[in-house]
Amino acid sequence: MASMYQNESRVSPNSRVRFSTAHVLQSLLVIMVCVGSFGRGMSDICLAAEPNWTQFRGPDGMGVAAGPLNLSAIGKEDKLRWRTPIRGTGWSSPVTDGKSLWMTSSVVTEATAAEREAALANVSLAKMKDVAGSVELLAVAVDASTGKLLWERSLASIEEPSPIHPMNSYASPTPLVIDNGRVVFHFGGYGTWCLDGKTGETIWTQRLVVDDSVGPGSSPVRFEDLLLIACDGIDKQFVAALSLENGSIFWKKDRPPMRATNPEFQKAYCTPLLIDVAGKTQAIILGAQWLIAYDSTTGNEIWQADYGNGFSNTPMPLFVDGLVLFSSGYTSPELIAVDPTGNGDVTATHIKWRQKKGVPTKPSLVTDGSIVYMISDNGILSACSVSSGELLWKNRIGGMFSSSPFRAGNQIVIGSHEGQVIVFATGKQYQEISKIELHEQIMASPIPIAQDLIVRTKEALYRYDARP
Repeated sequence: MASMYQNESRVSPNSRVRFSTAHVLQSLLVIMVCVGSFGRGMSDICLAAEPNWTQFRGPDGMGVAAGPLNLSAIGKEDKLRWRTPIRGTGWSSPVTDGKSLWMTSSVVTEATAAEREAALANVSLAKMKDVAGSVELLAVAVDASTGKLLWERSLASIEEPSPIHPMNSYASPTPLVIDNGRVVFHFGGYGTWCLDGKTGETIWTQRLVVDDSVGPGSSPVRFEDLLLIACDGIDKQFVAALSLENGSIFWKKDRPPMRATNPEFQKAYCTPLLIDVAGKTQAIILGAQWLIAYDSTTGNEIWQADYGNGFSNTPMPLFVDGLVLFSSGYTSPELIAVDPTGNGDVTATHIKWRQKKGVPTKPSLVTDGSIVYMISDNGILSACSVSSGELLWKNRIGGMFSSSPFRAGNQIVIGSHEGQVIVFATGKQYQEISKIELHEQIMASPIPIAQDLIVRTKEALYRYDARP
């Protein structure tokens, strides 16, 4: 049913999409009220997020829980409230309205040797990629209180899907809870679905086609009645705003030209961050070579900073103490601070500092307002001064990391590929608080819910009691 797409186009010459007719979702109204000592719209960053975790890294994109959590004893067996197996594979983080949890997943049919050879025959970096025979895209809902699987819906079947990196999944972008009982499920170039939780009907679908080379990554965010999506592929790079009412394209802007001639060095996977600067909302959308601030209403560029030759950017930026902090991505990541008050090309005037030690290429950053904490892909935890970038301390905790941390009060939670959930304290030296050994791969970012902790592993979803 290709007519379900408003802008029909194939993901690649070898990709075909077939849709199912069953789409059901349950959701409740989300009240977008900031409950912290700082509010967006102020000159400072909002350091306390809403109680409901409605998008990747929380509703303000900063990875901060609204209330206190007691994570000192979560490794004990009596702290586990429930465990629910999730079918398929997906690195998307759960989102919640406090009563239900939603996530995406994908069921992969293994490719035959002949299918694999054909799919990778003319693909760049073929030795670094994997391919599936077919993929079923799923939307999943779980009761937050009991862990009961409420439903699992097949959204689309992808025949002859494009190759992806073996560490990625076909269900990596995190969903977005909006309002009127709706949740948006995004699968990169394979499509975006807005579903009605009360009736089970599809409200709208849209498809922004881009060749992302190694699979989907960027998650959607909301600005008023618009859905902002970064589409930075190897074939084209643009940012789009969709109407939350019907999914139509409200604005679409191409990225600036790049120096890199290799298309693989033009791609990025970063989720937009909305910040307030002098009473105006800027959409900070990091791409290869450029950090760009867009007018969220029109899509017009406000300022651009050429930070170098970085690409495949994944960590979501931060906005703290009047600075935008971000990782420059591959191949030599730097932590860079930019003053967002400029106009036009601010490369020579508004880049304030750079720091090269321990910078991640996949996990996002988190801050307590004066210190920025980051976990490198290979397990080095670092703390830097927000104002100067000075490295305050670092500690090798071991393991490999892709998921992003979140902060609850003076505690920060991170999850590793090896299945460890580590809690450490904020401050000017490393102090581990507790640890969970799940022995199941963690690629999705853990999230808070009420005063508890939600962890998604490769096999299951967990809820831990973290009440003070």
